Amino acid sequence: MTQAVWDEYHGKSDPHGVSFETCIFSGCQNPDSGIGCYAGSKEGYDTFKNLFIPVIKEYHKVDVDTQKHVSDMDHNKLNCPPFSEEDAKMIRSTRIRVGRNLDEYPLGPGVTKD
Repeated sequence: MTQAVWDEYHGKSDPHGVSFETCIFSGCQNPDSGIGCYAGSKEGYDTFKNLFIPVIKEYHKVDVDTQKHVSDMDHNKLNCPPFSEEDAKMIRSTRIRVGRNLDEYPLGPGVTKD
């Protein structure tokens, strides 16, 4: 967050009505968090691009100007070598969390009862 980013976006909202302040709320409440900003919709990444693009570049170590995200959900292409016997003994349970949204609906910070 810089003063220039704040000056550019404060008081503005994305096309779903999610405000810039909502996008940065978590980081304001938890200044020691790793990222602290969350888009409220897919379009929010464009609406507030001067906030999100530098964060994406730094956190994910990608150049969003040249690299494109590709989803491949084919589990047969996963490279999953077996655990060593010693490591396998330490595993009691596992959990996988997957967050998805429906196209044209806001992301988590933008979800309302409506």
